[in-house]
Amino acid sequence: MKKGLTIGLLMLLLIAVLFVVNLFVGAVDIPAVDVLSILFGSDDSSGVSSSVPLSWRYIVMQNRLPQALTAMLCGASLAVSGLMLQTAFRNPLAGPGIFGINSGASLGVALVMLLLGGSITTGAFSLTGFVAILAAAFVGAMTVMAIIMLFSTLVKSNIMLLIIGIMIGYVTSSVISLLNFFATEEGVQSYMVWGLGNFGGVTMQQMPAFASVTILGLVAALLLIKPLNAMLLGEQYAENLGVNTRRIRNYLLFVTGILTAVSTAFCGPVAFIGLAVPHAARMILGTENHRRLLPATLFCGAATALLCNIACVLPGSRGIIPLNAVTPIMGVPVIIYVLLKQRA
Repeated sequence: MKKGLTIGLLMLLLIAVLFVVNLFVGAVDIPAVDVLSILFGSDDSSGVSSSVPLSWRYIVMQNRLPQALTAMLCGASLAVSGLMLQTAFRNPLAGPGIFGINSGASLGVALVMLLLGGSITTGAFSLTGFVAILAAAFVGAMTVMAIIMLFSTLVKSNIMLLIIGIMIGYVTSSVISLLNFFATEEGVQSYMVWGLGNFGGVTMQQMPAFASVTILGLVAALLLIKPLNAMLLGEQYAENLGVNTRRIRNYLLFVTGILTAVSTAFCGPVAFIGLAVPHAARMILGTENHRRLLPATLFCGAATALLCNIACVLPGSRGIIPLNAVTPIMGVPVIIYVLLKQRA
């Protein structure tokens, strides 16, 4: 117990340090003193020291701050989703994208970008730009989740449901490939940029809605700790303990679907965090008890996403590299280690 508490406090400290570093590091070189002045200091009516350019204030408060908050929440959501799926389906390679939810969001965005020219128009209703992409990603992800939920009422076996999710992912990927083949060069390029992932898609105005849904989803996941521990022993044993495994599975799919859909809609299909972080948390704690493992996975996911966001910044003000170019570098070694350990 004491060891778990110590690890938890260290994780919280690490998250705090990485969060602060995210505010100081970026493509634009802003002196640390000026960043502190923007965050805390004020000596005029604008709330910022007169020596600090307004453009720097905008970068820190409207770009770096929401980006750090988004990374923390998105990383926690994907990591917790991955842990729940790996436990429920007893598969170390299960992750948020395994049921095609990410693919559903990608298909929705592909339809808007590659087929509809970047806008959704139905009568007097019209959405364009980022709002259209956001709506399409969310609707696509939730549509696939609804299909999976429908099949979950018809299929008893977790393995069969897992296979159905993979097949749905293949179908959506096939449709996306066809849309890419017939799309314009500009449309394909825009879609590829979205698919590379980015924590900078949430503005401060959108943050309350994004954070509210994400936090509610994480709280719902924490309520599943007891049944998840029972499911570690197998479905039959869990049912003998009074756990309705089918109901818990549907509840788990719904919570995972919401967390994944919101994260993908705002940040794109972020790879490997949901797959690798739960294994890293297991290695750190050395336990499968979800009373300790689930909170630790939440903290590890937030810290990993913040670290990836820092790693995306190229030195010397050379710009930002894509998020999904960084996450595999951190996630693949963990997965390979887990597979080799299981084989041994």
